[in-house]
Amino acid sequence: MFISNLEFMTGKKVIKHLGLVQGSSVRAKHAGKDIMSGIKNMFGGELTAYTELLHESREEATNRMIQQAESIGANAVLNVRYSTSSITAGAAEIYVYGTAVVLDMNSDEFSQ
Repeated sequence: MFISNLEFMTGKKVIKHLGLVQGSSVRAKHAGKDIMSGIKNMFGGELTAYTELLHESREEATNRMIQQAESIGANAVLNVRYSTSSITAGAAEIYVYGTAVVLDMNSDEFSQ
């Protein structure tokens, strides 16, 4: 499965447009990590617990989008975008969406 934030895949021809696919993940903060991050926030620096949490959420949301794309016969998702929103105190959603397409993997539009 090819994933790209571009609207096209260089050298490949879109032969079928399958529509919007999406995936999301909602995660809550761990109370213990939240306390430690709060202390670190007072002194500055990266809040690694939150960085890891968001990384895992992005991976899970992306995998869900890919599963949806595969289920409708896509071999690529183009124009992929991510969004993050706060759901409630201590919980956030990662939402990813893109356009599922079938690319002609044998084409090379730019070959001579």
